[in-house]
Formats: sequence, structure tokens, C-alpha cells
Amino acid sequence: MAGGFSFDSLNRAQREAVGTLDGPVLILAGAGTGKTRTVTCRIANMLEVGIPPENLLAVTFTNKAAAEMRERIGGMVGKKRAEQMTVCTFHSLCVRLLRGGIDRLGYKANFSICTQGDQVGIMKQLIVRKGGKDEKVKAEEVLAAVSKVKNAGLPLDAIRDDFFASLAVAYQNELRARNAVDFDDLLLLAEKLLREHADVREHFRKVYLRVTVDEFQDTNGLQMQLLQQLVGKPYHVCVVGDDDQSIYGWRGAESKNILEFERFFPDPEVIRLEENYRSTEAILHTANSLIRHNAGRREKMLRPTMAGGEPVRLIGMPGDEEEAEFIAEEILSLKATEKRPWEDFAVLFRTNGQSRKLEEALRKSQVPYRMVGAQSFYDRREIKDVLAYLEILDDPRADVPLLRILNSPPRGIGQNTAVMATDFSRERQVSVWEAFCDPEFTGILSNKVRGAIEDFVAQVLMAKASIDARTIPANQVLHAFLDEIGYRDWLERGCKTPEESDQRMEAIHDLLEELSTAVQRGKTVRKFLDDSALASDREDDDLDKKQGATLITMHASKGLEFPVVYLVGLEEGVLPHRRSIEEGTKDEERRLLYVGITRAQKKLTMTYCQYRTKWGQRMGCTPSSFIREIDDKHLLHTCWDDIMGAEVSDDELDDFFGEMEDFLKS
Repeated sequence: MAGGFSFDSLNRAQREAVGTLDGPVLILAGAGTGKTRTVTCRIANMLEVGIPPENLLAVTFTNKAAAEMRERIGGMVGKKRAEQMTVCTFHSLCVRLLRGGIDRLGYKANFSICTQGDQVGIMKQLIVRKGGKDEKVKAEEVLAAVSKVKNAGLPLDAIRDDFFASLAVAYQNELRARNAVDFDDLLLLAEKLLREHADVREHFRKVYLRVTVDEFQDTNGLQMQLLQQLVGKPYHVCVVGDDDQSIYGWRGAESKNILEFERFFPDPEVIRLEENYRSTEAILHTANSLIRHNAGRREKMLRPTMAGGEPVRLIGMPGDEEEAEFIAEEILSLKATEKRPWEDFAVLFRTNGQSRKLEEALRKSQVPYRMVGAQSFYDRREIKDVLAYLEILDDPRADVPLLRILNSPPRGIGQNTAVMATDFSRERQVSVWEAFCDPEFTGILSNKVRGAIEDFVAQVLMAKASIDARTIPANQVLHAFLDEIGYRDWLERGCKTPEESDQRMEAIHDLLEELSTAVQRGKTVRKFLDDSALASDREDDDLDKKQGATLITMHASKGLEFPVVYLVGLEEGVLPHRRSIEEGTKDEERRLLYVGITRAQKKLTMTYCQYRTKWGQRMGCTPSSFIREIDDKHLLHTCWDDIMGAEVSDDELDDFFGEMEDFLKS
């Protein structure tokens, strides 16, 4: 035994991956080939051979994946050793790098991290200030353009639209003035810090002697550059991924990072995991026959460990209503006849617009379902407000959170005062808070506004003193402060229904509980705020907390698996998406369909329609060009008419109704 795992329990390729500890190593892990197990065993093996845990860094793409990886490694080598390792996301890693050295780049050490809501708020103000309100410019569109050039490593004036470019420059200046960074800046500044400051770079290279990066096909150019700064000779870096599952090109992911890995790190050991433990032979043959049409991929072939399996069905439907009703009724039927839990079923679709008909049909058939992509906890208004209040109690000089809550609830400090304070702070190169405390600024205000600011400053300083003294837990101080300023009462008054009020109050309660737990574990308020800002970076919803069949986009389905999968909308213009046909990115759409197919464990049904209803009109559809690329060996072509018109024997009817009766009784 080695570190709580046995080499004997691994297949040949997995053993090679776990045993190859010196880098660079590229593990090509096909869908369902035991990637997570292999990666965690490899890290456990490093610890077993005596590499100190504090010298190990593992980078994942979500906080949830990082927590799961640490937990698995802890199960193999002991919780204490696992906790001494650094297991985190790219953004979290960048916060670690910058907290100790951002002052080298001209920022103050107490920088704030802007959430998406903060960014939108700042950009909206700038659009109004620069006269873009009349041009119907959307803040989100400008921010998307800013993010794109930042991640591509280009200057902000590379944005083609001149007005967008001027907004981008003003936005960056505004962040700088507020000593704040956004998520893209975290990566940009961390890479810059390591690149420009050899002493900082060498320090972190000595700390992180062994680096592992999971889901490497999802990295962008900037993340690759950061990795190159972090990993020096002899390049003990291991990256794990699958170029066939690179489906986030629209988000900046570059599959060339995995396709051209040798260009970044010389002479890597390339190990292929190809034995699939998830899906039947029929499903894998279908997936392999599709993906081989992609040019320039790294050659690999998923091999089944389960022979045979039911044929993959390809069903032609009259329209999207019949498609949705058929799926809902079949889920109901299979639930009864095969005694499957609701969670065994998943319906995958290409675009959010396809979900409405499916939801209607599932509700009508009384099939419970869970939608993936609902609003994140950290995206909720009340959570952002309460975190902003906590941030100013920790450090009132943080402009972004201060301006967010300045008038929530209203306290007589309006938008004009906020703009005046921001301008004053910029001219004097101080924070907005310092402007509020400066008699030169407050002297130009009316008595009423000056009184409101003085009251607010006094309330914040009183609560801040309690937090700094640490005699009362931070969660209790924040709870009392929210009551004192009447935040909850104000929020409740704005709720349209009792349900909305309950949900908002419960969310605040949950956040205070989280803070309480963090404080008990010895976390500082600053650390809690950093963790919360990183958690607000959108992640997949936690399916485990919900019940029912799963309705999910193909993009969100990556990394998941379901016994019974329905893959809908195999039509030209839907999958492949119309935009990909126009832009010549059909390869990524093919990978997306491949990801969808390889989510299925036992049963897979794919459907296409003759028409879909859009804007109340029936629009004709053409079957997807991908259908012609799939080998027929395990494919059963059928249509809705044939299925609905098929004769059912008396015995089958008796069996079905008997099982349905048992199901309804239970």
C-alpha cells in the first residue's frame, strides 16, 4: 500500500501516471477514464515519497473541485498533511501571490476585489458620465470587451470600438483610484509581478516545487503565461486534461495550451488514459466515431470496460412540443418500470431558450426537476450588500464596497454627494472615506447631508472598533450593525411577496452563519472577504442539494454523468450553433456534442425536430450535419410517428400498468 491507495487498483496507464513524479508530465484523460482518482493518487504518492506538503500546489477551476481534491487526498494521506498543501483556483492563487507583493506594482496592500456586480455598477456610472446613456450602451457588453483584451494580453485601446475603448480606460483608472482589482486583473497583475520581479518569482518557485493543473484544456493564454512564470527548471509540472473536451473557446480557453504543450515545457512525458469506466460500448463507439472528424486533435480512443449496451436512439420529432412531451412521458414511464430515482435522468440542450418547453412538459407530467444555472448565492443583492458592509467595517477606505452601500438603505447621502466625494478623493488622491472625514469636503455640503455623513461615519467607526477589538465575534457585530442601520427592515419593505422576504432574510442568516464558522476556525475578516469574493466567481450549481431530473446545458454538463441522457436539438443552426457555422468554429461544437454523448452511462437518446416554435411562429429545421458523421453500428434511427404508432402487446400493457400501479401506490 502507498498512501492509502494501492497501485494494484489502477490500470496500466493510471499506474504510469501516478508513478511518474518528475515533470513535465501531460496526462491526456479521456471522458470517464478515472482522471480525478489518478490525479489525487499521484499527489498522494508525492507525499508518500517524502515531498513536503507545503511545496505542493494543485490548481483547479472551481472552489468545489479544490475542496473535493483536498478531501480525497486527506482520505489517503491524512487530513493534516492534505491541509498543508495549497489546493486552490487560479484566481485564489493570484490573491495569494498579490497579497504579499502588489505594492511592487503601485497598489496598496489592502486592495479590494471587485465582484461582477461592482464592475457593472462602476461601468454604468462611467457610461452616464461619458454621455453613453442615450446610445443604449450596455455595461455588460463593455465589460465583456474589457475582459477579452485583458485575457488576450492586449492593451485596452486594442478594443475596436472607440467609445468602448475610452470607457475601458476610464474603468481601469477608476479601479486604480479605488485601489481595487477585478478578476481579470488578479491574473494579469500576478503574472506581471512574477515576470518583472525576479526575487518574488524565485521565492514562489522555491515554495511551489511541484505544480499540478487540472482541467488544463480550459486554461487561457494568460493562465499559461502565469504557469510558465511559476514553474522553473527542472519543470516539475503536471497538467491534466482532454483536448476533446475543450468547449470554452468563447470564454477565452485555448486548446493549443494542451495541443502544443511541448512548446511551453520541453520533452514532456505524455500519458493517455483511455479506459472508460462510465459508459457502455454503444455510447463510446458513437462518441469516438464523431470526434475523429476533428482535425489536429491529440490521438486517443475511449475503450469500454462494459461491453455491448443498448443501441443509441436517434429520434426524429415533428416539433419541439412533441419532443418535450415525449421525454417527460418516457421519464415517467422509466421511473415506474425500471424503479429509477429521478436523479438518474438528464436532459441536455445547447441553448437556454430550449429549456422552456422542456420545463412546461415536465411540470405538466409532474416530473420533479432541477435546473442548472439558477442565480448564484453570491450574486444575490442582499449578500453583496452585507459583504460590502463587512468590508467597510474591516477597512472603510475600500471605495468599491463603500459606494455600493452608501444609500442602501437611504440615509440622506445621494448620488450627487457620492460623485462629489469621488471627484474630491481623486483630486486629493485619498479614499472616499477620507473625503467624508475631511472638513474641507464636508464644509461644502448642506447641513443636512453633512449631518447624515457624520452619523454614518460614527456608526461605522463604532462597529469597526468592536471588530478590531475582537472581544465580540465579527458575525455578532455585523448582525447588530445591520439592525442599527435598519438594513433588514428596509430590505423587507422592498419585497413583493412573503416568499421573497423569507428567501432574502434566510440568505443573510446563512451568510452570518458562514462568517461565524469562519471566525471560530480562526479566519480573519479579510480572509473571509477574500474567500467570498472568489466564491462569487460563477460556478456550476451544486446539484447534490437539489432533487429531480436534471435540465442542463451541454456546457454546464461537463464533468457530470447520468445513467439516462436525452440530448435534444440536433439541428443545423442549433448544434452546431449558427454562430459557429458563420465563424468557422464547428470543431468546438463537435467537441460539445462529444461531451454531451459521454455524459451518458447506460441509455442515450438524441433527438432532432422538423420545426421549432420561435416568436410564436413555426420555423423549419434541418437535421444536424454531425448526424452524418456518426457511425451507424450502434445507432437506432427512428421517428416519433413510428414510436407512437407501434403496436403494444397485451402482455406489455399488463406489465406496464401493473408496474405503474405499484409506483403510484408507493
